[in-house]
Amino acid sequence: MKKIDLPMISDALFYGFCAFVLSVAVLRYFRAPLWLAISAGAALGLAIGALSMLLIYGKNRKKLLSKKEREARDALMLHLALEKPERVRAALLEAFLADGKNAHCFEEELLIDERPCVPVFSLEPVSADEVARLIRRFGNGKFTLACNDASREAEKLLQSFGIEKIGADEIYALFSRTKKYPERLICGEVEKRTAKRKLKRTFSKSNARPYFVSGILLLAMSLFTFFPVYYIVAGSVLIFCAITVRLFGYAA
Repeated sequence: MKKIDLPMISDALFYGFCAFVLSVAVLRYFRAPLWLAISAGAALGLAIGALSMLLIYGKNRKKLLSKKEREARDALMLHLALEKPERVRAALLEAFLADGKNAHCFEEELLIDERPCVPVFSLEPVSADEVARLIRRFGNGKFTLACNDASREAEKLLQSFGIEKIGADEIYALFSRTKKYPERLICGEVEKRTAKRKLKRTFSKSNARPYFVSGILLLAMSLFTFFPVYYIVAGSVLIFCAITVRLFGYAA
């Protein structure tokens, strides 16, 4: 489960505090008793803060999961591009068999449902020239191309001859649902989001300027509001953070 980080908490507190201040101001405007205004504002602020926490958490969780999947997919594609051809065919064969396909290898060819499946994994998209070479070898539409990506011209050529293509997303989905994702990848281990890495990014010297600008803006806003305390405190804290990060932060 994803841990709740400080920016998420600060956003929720900010929304809750805004709801508290606005509700107290509105109730006092309509001459509600002070105790009632504070009580109702606190209840509304807690509700808004909790709701915003759930919404922000759900949104960030979806983003991080999709990003994590993209990183794992790219790592797999790099692994297949650097791996030996016979091992790539063996890995695909194992995954297709686990997926219930009629698959087997004949000499140096991988056959899926008695149809040649040609793995062409490379660091660059497959070119139209490579597709043309495969068409000359196997014939029009008589094979399936498994690759990480294909150029625009290659895509047009594949569509013209009705050749099926299994792309990076489908390959990743195949390895994932069959539990055949390689345990060790060649130069492709997905970097884990450790607490140290997050802390280093938060206190990077490059963040000094955003902290400073945000602090100045908050202090300026305190001149035009009926409740300047929050803006003064928050702005001062941000400026202090900017100075601290600039002096003792990690190099960018």
